[in-house]
Amino acid sequence: MSTTSTSSTDKPKPDASGWSASQYNKSASFVYSTAFTAPLLELLNAQPGERIIDFGCGSGEITLELQKLVTSAPGGAVIAQAKENGVTHAFVGDVQALALPVGDAVVDAKFDAVFSNAALHWCKRDPLGVLESAKRVLKPGGRIAVEMGGFMNCIGVRSALHRALKVRGYEPEPRDPWFFPSVEDYAQLLATAGFTPIHLSLTPRLTQLSSGLRDWLELFARNSFMSGIPDEQAGEIIDDVVEMCRVDCMDESGKWAMMYMRLRFLAIY
Repeated sequence: MSTTSTSSTDKPKPDASGWSASQYNKSASFVYSTAFTAPLLELLNAQPGERIIDFGCGSGEITLELQKLVTSAPGGAVIAQAKENGVTHAFVGDVQALALPVGDAVVDAKFDAVFSNAALHWCKRDPLGVLESAKRVLKPGGRIAVEMGGFMNCIGVRSALHRALKVRGYEPEPRDPWFFPSVEDYAQLLATAGFTPIHLSLTPRLTQLSSGLRDWLELFARNSFMSGIPDEQAGEIIDDVVEMCRVDCMDESGKWAMMYMRLRFLAIY
């Protein structure tokens, strides 16, 4: 993520990757809320003095908390795979084929842990490549602690997107950016990559959408599912999805929510 300017209509503009940090903070701050991140942080169990790399730090809030913890003792460091104000060591790259920047002692050494929250479900092209990247940066016996979307995540909304695209002549599957594996599927990936799972679970989580489903779709689907589609038609698609999902995702008082399914795991290399 990177901070972006706003237009005359005060709508955040995405950067070249299609993301807007300010829009993310407005529509998806639940991603880094204490209530939602506590179980993963408990799994990670970061200790002062450890070296941790964050695969996909989003807008950086959790990374900063980890940085404060591990740097309270000598040798501790956090490096995040994104550029964010306040994160001491950060870079942009593809965790499916990770290439660390060279020449920085913080980056060149091996890490005690890989951490990732709400990022790896965007790595549809090569999920195994993510784990191979983790192996390259971990010390022997190092660990990876992750929470990501799992099987049945965004149920209903995802199928509505597929339908709205298909009726307009677009093939939805190549446009769908998400990898939502089952526990069994991810256990096989971990085994193939040579990791030993310590914890692996799939947990339903009702997620309130404080700014509504439309803003959520603008943030998470406009530049992925609807990439390259003209604004007017993209708006029609979003309208259709909102109407299709209203019966299941909006309560009598007009508040929106979605059902998230979170795949959470800790594994040792």
